[in-house]
Amino acid sequence: MKTMVLNQSRDRVSPKWVSKWMAALTLALAKRKHKGLNRKEIVVVFVNSGEMKRMNRMYRGKDYATDILSFESAEEQTIGELVLCLPTIRSQSRRTGLSERGELGYMLVHGVLHLLGYDHADRQGEEKMFALQDELYGLLEKRVGLR
Repeated sequence: MKTMVLNQSRDRVSPKWVSKWMAALTLALAKRKHKGLNRKEIVVVFVNSGEMKRMNRMYRGKDYATDILSFESAEEQTIGELVLCLPTIRSQSRRTGLSERGELGYMLVHGVLHLLGYDHADRQGEEKMFALQDELYGLLEKRVGLR
């Protein structure tokens, strides 16, 4: 995937690392029957907590700043858009035990899987999605690293 990173927050983000992570994810997914992603674009946007809370309320009816929202694209050349909130991800990383960048990588995998049609609304979907998410994360952590 060609990755466009937009930072609309005050948090520091490494667009180079995000793009490298997404390129490795594209290769890993191609080996799992998700071919053609290398010809598609994805937009990754970072927003502050206030904006994420507003978006989460508008699109999901939830009144809090979530970690990630994914939006499918109507355009054939674009897989979609991921909107992330680093303050929420940072807070989550303390609960999960992952580093901040590790949690960010985990959420990027999570968002892309949603864009590919995976869901965790029921137990069967959750087991399938999270097993693949964990597998991909482990692979990317070794290939790309978290620095």
